[in-house]
Amino acid sequence: MTTTTAAPPSPVNKRATAPGRPVRSVHRKWTEHGLVFVAPFLVVYAMFLIWPLLSGLGMSMTSENITGTGGEFVGLDNYAEAVADPDVWSSLWNTVWFTVLSTVPLVLVGLGLALLSHQLRVVQWLWRLSWFAPFLLPSGVVCLLFAQMIFPSGFGLADQMLAAVGLEPGIGWLSEERYAMLSIVATTVWWTVGFNFLLYLAALQAIPVHLYEAAELDGAGAWNRLWHITLPMLRRTTGLVVVLQVLASLKIFDQVYIMTGGGPDESTRPILQYVYQQGFTGYRIGYASAVSYIFFALILIVSLVQPMLSRRRAEEAAK
Repeated sequence: MTTTTAAPPSPVNKRATAPGRPVRSVHRKWTEHGLVFVAPFLVVYAMFLIWPLLSGLGMSMTSENITGTGGEFVGLDNYAEAVADPDVWSSLWNTVWFTVLSTVPLVLVGLGLALLSHQLRVVQWLWRLSWFAPFLLPSGVVCLLFAQMIFPSGFGLADQMLAAVGLEPGIGWLSEERYAMLSIVATTVWWTVGFNFLLYLAALQAIPVHLYEAAELDGAGAWNRLWHITLPMLRRTTGLVVVLQVLASLKIFDQVYIMTGGGPDESTRPILQYVYQQGFTGYRIGYASAVSYIFFALILIVSLVQPMLSRRRAEEAAK
């Protein structure tokens, strides 16, 4: 018969539990060590984000000029002027209109390409590479490429293709208001759809295969599997894609600046280009800062409201 005796407490435990001695929690030690490791990031974050954000907010309440003159405190006068400025609202409308026109095809085309690539079994890597490769190109290269294809009117590749099939060429793809925004949207869709395609493809590969196998045993066809399994399982990914795409489209600048310069007749000028014109062409840094902060507030509202709506729909579906 053997007997066991409890091990005597370690000296460390005696010191930690001795009467009158403060106990230093392990959580506090980890917190202190963690702060040491994240301190470099916090310093860089504060220098290049927090400080510019606060500095720009203060500048928006002054008459700051890019030439170094001005700088007097004007309070909310810049914001009041921006709200009453029709150019602000027209530029904001162009930005919203571009977001609506580009988000829908970017989501649907990205989903369609992902579904097609997920089903293909021959040289699958080639399809994935060809659909994602445009996203890796710089914006300047893409915009100049499409500008050469559709402009000048009557001599671009697009007009030559129309003439080849018997249609009348000479369409002002970038010089007419009814075509300019659509041309920019088409360029953006071709350029950036690869990112949404990649997100959808990753989500498709994460869907359990046994769900499709069980549906096939129950006699479900391809369309039924798509509507009742694939699309519901992609609901969270779709919400993420929509939020990211809306935020990206609201920040449109490169394509418009390179392809149309905001024309014709300012019909494609986005709000960011208007901020650029006021700050670096009109030399009104204070006013440009106020307009940019109004736009920042709108983006912040969109980024907060969309996840809240998605979460509410998910809770209602769970009930």
